[in-house]
Amino acid sequence: MDLFDVVSRPRGEKKKKPIPAGLKEAPRLSGALPVVGHTVEFVRGTIELLFRAQRELGEVAAFDVAHRRMVAVFGPKAQEAVFRAPDTVLSPSEAYKITTPIFGKDVVYDAPPEKMAEQLKMLLPALQDRRMRTYGEVVVRETEETIRPWGETGVVDFVEFCRVLTNFTSARCLLGNEFREGMSEEFARVYHDLEAGASPLAYVNPHLPIPIFRRRDAARVRMMEMISENVNKRRASGRGGDDFLQTLMEASYSSGAKLSEHEITGLLLAGMFAGHHTSSVTTAWALLELLRHPTHYQRAVAEVDRVFAGGRPVSHSVLRELTYLENVVKEALRLHPPLFMLVRVAQVDWEYGGYHIPKGTWIIVSPTVAHRLADVFHDPDVFDPDRFAEGRAEDKRDFAYIAFGGGRHKCLGNAFAILQVKAILALLLGQFELGLHGDAIETNFQGLVVGPKEPCRVRYRRRAQPSVTMSQMSAGQPLSEAAPTGCPAHAKGATEGASPPAACPAHAEGAREAKAPAKLRIRVDRDLCQGHGVCAGECPEIFAVGRDQKVMVKNTRPDPALHEKVRLAAKHCPTNTIRLEEDVD
Repeated sequence: MDLFDVVSRPRGEKKKKPIPAGLKEAPRLSGALPVVGHTVEFVRGTIELLFRAQRELGEVAAFDVAHRRMVAVFGPKAQEAVFRAPDTVLSPSEAYKITTPIFGKDVVYDAPPEKMAEQLKMLLPALQDRRMRTYGEVVVRETEETIRPWGETGVVDFVEFCRVLTNFTSARCLLGNEFREGMSEEFARVYHDLEAGASPLAYVNPHLPIPIFRRRDAARVRMMEMISENVNKRRASGRGGDDFLQTLMEASYSSGAKLSEHEITGLLLAGMFAGHHTSSVTTAWALLELLRHPTHYQRAVAEVDRVFAGGRPVSHSVLRELTYLENVVKEALRLHPPLFMLVRVAQVDWEYGGYHIPKGTWIIVSPTVAHRLADVFHDPDVFDPDRFAEGRAEDKRDFAYIAFGGGRHKCLGNAFAILQVKAILALLLGQFELGLHGDAIETNFQGLVVGPKEPCRVRYRRRAQPSVTMSQMSAGQPLSEAAPTGCPAHAKGATEGASPPAACPAHAEGAREAKAPAKLRIRVDRDLCQGHGVCAGECPEIFAVGRDQKVMVKNTRPDPALHEKVRLAAKHCPTNTIRLEEDVD
């Protein structure tokens, strides 16, 4: 039996309800086939269909897939409407039941909304600011161990390398040392089979009798065996731990019920997905784009060498100084967002832009298409990390940059992903001269997580004088943030008038003092807050996290002495919850 016979078998059609007065039906995409609609095109090339829909119809486009009514929306205004809609209006749960075979029954999107909310709160501790500040050094150590056997020169399939490495780093940071030390190559293979099961075909039917789903189901069984073994060992030994596994073992629902091993496994996998899938493909894309653009590559290397000059230890604060490298990562995410399609299902009739969108419609937002809109991003097909620099900041337009989604369901692991990628790239750029090894770089849209097609080989040569090494991670205390060695204007023997980098805190603070507004007003969008607690870590005098895991502001007009700390809190908030306004009154 052909695949399309399975996914497009006719069903009894319901009579359409009349469209309310003053509204109109969403415009339909051309090219629908009898009976199957756009199913064949969707299965064979989902992203091409979405690009065509935007080019042909603009902001709103309707099409049918496997007898499901779908409406794709494009542009910041439409994306904001979708991401801000409450779950009772537009819900991700029905669409993301494609994850049920991966995370398990009654876990995350398969659970009732109240239970899912409780479970997501259990994921948060591993991704909050207190633990995030310890992860940079851990990632660099793990990377150093992984590349230790490389030798002086060689060639590596970089996509495969990133997949294995980020499995290890995510496990070490999110699941703990005990779990990481017990991992094997089998874990990486099993996890890969699970992740591959999150395919666009799952939106049509996640239980189709095809090899990719059979491997996914077998991997889920094996993964539960592996995780349960670790849970049982820890319980038998009586050992605890400051890691995600221990958090889940001790967690309780509001009813007092403990998590089952099935739920622990599902939530551990959800945590791994949040911390791994973005990091793996983004690390690969960021380096590959640098290697395709030598000028940007040299700028990134120069920044790493400058920031770590004089043997500065790797730390969370020092990694923050890699502002250009962070912009490289963000630009890689703009051009190659890991998830090219985000879905909500209308729980009630919905209206947008004068269009009536009936209950049951699948509503699609595409980060890949959104990031290539010329009226939002300048020269959108060009790799240009400077588009995120101060003065341009093209990502600051609300709901324009959606690499991690948006609203209350924005990816919990977004801050961890960027930190992890920066740490890996800093070590690689600091230790090696790198270049492409002849393979054409193409995008693989076959899975739900979009990465480069394999093989994608990178050649390396160990640098005679590396700028980031293991010794830096154990050598003494971090240098004073007031005068970092990486700043050429502070360096010993610096030329008079040397230009300091934007990341130099001492210079940045001085510059801001010179033009600081008389008053600063803080506004917060609590609907966007996920409780990461970065603001409270940066400026506890002003910010706190309440019992509802939402930001609380102690004073919306902070003392000028706290302005710099407040600005850092706003800058580093993973969900852009904090908005600052200059108040001249």
